[in-house]
Amino acid sequence: MTTSQGLIGAYVINLDSSSRRWAEVSSQATTAGIHLDRIPGVDGTSIPPAQRSGFNEKEFVRQNGRQMLPGEYGCYRAHMRALEAFLSSNYENAIIMEDDVELRQDFTLRAAAILKAVPSAEVVKLLNHRSKWCRTVAVSEYGDAVGRCLHGPQGSAACYLVTREGARKLLKRADNIEFPYDMTLERGWETGVSIYTVRQNIVELSERSAVSQIASRAQYRAVKLRGPRKIGTHFLRLIEYARRIRYAFS
Repeated sequence: MTTSQGLIGAYVINLDSSSRRWAEVSSQATTAGIHLDRIPGVDGTSIPPAQRSGFNEKEFVRQNGRQMLPGEYGCYRAHMRALEAFLSSNYENAIIMEDDVELRQDFTLRAAAILKAVPSAEVVKLLNHRSKWCRTVAVSEYGDAVGRCLHGPQGSAACYLVTREGARKLLKRADNIEFPYDMTLERGWETGVSIYTVRQNIVELSERSAVSQIASRAQYRAVKLRGPRKIGTHFLRLIEYARRIRYAFS
């Protein structure tokens, strides 16, 4: 898609074993007039823990109060792969999606308008699980409010805009895993990426998202630390919260 903000590519992360998901999302894209580039997903269950590259296990446990799940590692690596593919292309900006989003007819036009409304943005999250206490800094010509949220994490890396500079920074600063990717994507105070979010999602999760390909709630609960072992994590989360608020006002 060509806009006043330059060429915008659209990438969808999709596991080789999920051909049905790819068929459904690519069909939606065709209806909406969007060209998609497929990024093969990474099956984290096929990678033994000892072979996880760029992974700071000790820091991950300390910051998150639990072990990293195989699906989370695969998700993280797949997004790094998508950013690399984007930087190898001729696109000036990109929309990176997971294959469980529900594409809307006006999706790309609204995304381009958001970039125009916030020219300093290097990443804009287009879908979140929550957007509480959002400080609006601009409103696009389609009425989409964009800003930074004081409360978080907002959750989800299912759909976001990224510029070439934003992708370069993420690949450089985020390639040492200490948080799940959706949390890393929000931590502009640490990565140096200029990150914004929409107040209201411009895409939603589809029925395909009902079955997570990362992990179930039971799997998350099984790897959590309990009792006194998690006190340090609670303290670190307070610090992160304070840094988030400061970033939202910057």
